[in-house]
Amino acid sequence: MSELVNDCLKLGFGMMRLPKDAQGAIDVETTKGMVDDFIAAGGKYFDTAFVYEGSEEATRKALVERYPRDAFYLASKLHAGKWAAKDEAAAKDEIRATLERSGAGYLDFYLLHGIEDNNIGFYDDYGIWDYMRGLKEEGLVKHVGFSFHDQPALLDKLLSARPDVDFVMLQINYADWDNPTVRSRENYEVARAHGKPIVVMEPVKGGLLDRPAEPVARVLRDASPQASLASWALRFAASLPGVMMVLSGMSTPDQMKDNLGVFRDFEPLSAAEQDTIAEARRVLASINQVQCTACHYCTPGCPLEIHIPEMFQILNEYKLYGNLERAKRDYGWRPGGHRASACIACGQCEDACPQHLPIIDLLAEVAEDFE
Repeated sequence: MSELVNDCLKLGFGMMRLPKDAQGAIDVETTKGMVDDFIAAGGKYFDTAFVYEGSEEATRKALVERYPRDAFYLASKLHAGKWAAKDEAAAKDEIRATLERSGAGYLDFYLLHGIEDNNIGFYDDYGIWDYMRGLKEEGLVKHVGFSFHDQPALLDKLLSARPDVDFVMLQINYADWDNPTVRSRENYEVARAHGKPIVVMEPVKGGLLDRPAEPVARVLRDASPQASLASWALRFAASLPGVMMVLSGMSTPDQMKDNLGVFRDFEPLSAAEQDTIAEARRVLASINQVQCTACHYCTPGCPLEIHIPEMFQILNEYKLYGNLERAKRDYGWRPGGHRASACIACGQCEDACPQHLPIIDLLAEVAEDFE
């Protein structure tokens, strides 16, 4: 069931949050070092996307131009929707741009990106499912799948209608396992019922589970003082049967080192550790946070260039730690864009958000608290 990839670490290098230099551009030299460390430790799976700005080019420079093509697996994604591909031709041209930017020649894994109820019609209307099948027959793609951000009933319907899909990517982490919006557990169970290998995205929830609220961190530290907080989240996802790969969007060499430490000699969670995770989940659920994963899907189309994820990070830290002075200071130092109060409630951000957050209302809360 999880045998599409079985010759490397179960850790995948997510090329979404690559290190940046002082000018805000992707730091290719640092990325090269992280790629080297990853491959030396036994990693082979790299995940990028057409809409990850600069990622495919950085992948070419740091990986493709420096290693034999059979030394790695490369995954990328086709995004059909009103804030990426504007029409059928643009959607179908994405793989050409991806192959040119990455220099990979072919893709080991190609995904329809971010499927949910409000965009699935684009993939149907543009004939993308048959197109993906054709790419596979042409040899440009080896395995076809999709990433999913919606409810289990839709996932079941989709997998029933598309039994030839090779794998599925799901948001799975211990915080979202029983979240009534994300419904990680139920989506996982649907994919398992259909016999699909699973690639896990957001196992550390965009970094939130690397720095959870202190009551949650205390539960984990008491159980294992030497383990990093992120390692608990990674091991939770990787311990699930049927999981082929766990993606981690690593941004620093230290994050790479910590993650490789988890997967080099991977041990599934014990029964006692599962109980610890359950307690951490219970404590986490009692704290009100904005469930933003900092994917930045909301920002490219914002007419005011509001840096929404950064603002929600500040709001969460205020919710967790109650330090209004620090929150206002951080808000005053926010990078670029307009203040939250500038929001004109156009709604494009809410359409793009895979977490289905009420962004407009949350920005109003940010403005009320910090302006």
